[in-house]
Amino acid sequence: MNRKLLYPLLVLLVTVCLYYAEKYIDKQNEAYPDMSGETTKTYSEFSEDYLPQSTYNTIVTHKYYILSYAESHEQAEWVAYELSKNQIVNNDFKRPYFVEDREVKTGSADWRNYKNSGFDRGHLVPAADREFSENAYHETFLTSNISPQNHKFNAGIWNRLEQKTRYWAKKYNGIYVVTGGVLKDGLQTIGDENVSVPEAFYKILVDVSKGKHKAIAFLIPNKATSESFYEYVVSIDKIEKETGIDFFPKLHDSIENRLEATSSAIDWGKR
Repeated sequence: MNRKLLYPLLVLLVTVCLYYAEKYIDKQNEAYPDMSGETTKTYSEFSEDYLPQSTYNTIVTHKYYILSYAESHEQAEWVAYELSKNQIVNNDFKRPYFVEDREVKTGSADWRNYKNSGFDRGHLVPAADREFSENAYHETFLTSNISPQNHKFNAGIWNRLEQKTRYWAKKYNGIYVVTGGVLKDGLQTIGDENVSVPEAFYKILVDVSKGKHKAIAFLIPNKATSESFYEYVVSIDKIEKETGIDFFPKLHDSIENRLEATSSAIDWGKR
């Protein structure tokens, strides 16, 4: 081919590629939650008594939840939020794209790490917990809020526990929720950024609706099971031992010690 024709064609090809790449990025960014018009209180106005320790010193505060990002595992070591009774609503929002979290200084993992990995992009803050606002719903699609989950685990026992959590939020007029994967050295990884695959996930719930604290905690293997989530009730002390996280360091020791030693579901309706 004549060089006089080759160079213009190459320039045209590069221009077209850049154009569509920019359009793709713009399309992705459309899904980034815009909180400028939101009037609902921010997480920073919620009680800090129920915030865990950040073992990575990387607290990120969003409008409707807060997280501690573990850069070495490319995911949050925990997410924490208040789930109010009036937040449990069903809206038919269109699922947005997953987008990187701009507030994570080191950059949260790209969603492409999960592509063809065999694992779900499992929400830590469930999208269904944030359907009271489209922006709140979109906020759950930041990649800092996902972790690799076995599909049958995600769609099975974990989904049932998330549904039960919403039931308890209604019953007790709001609860505090802390969720994450158990992160440690030597885990399987996926993608170019080596996103760790937790072998187990935990969920801790605290109710203070009647002025008396009660808690329930679950530690569930990241695999398919037909068992009830009640079979995986453990003490918060157990989860602290597995994760190295101090979950409620700001509570008075007398309350913290009692909550974290409990490993019973009786106070939550289980007989």
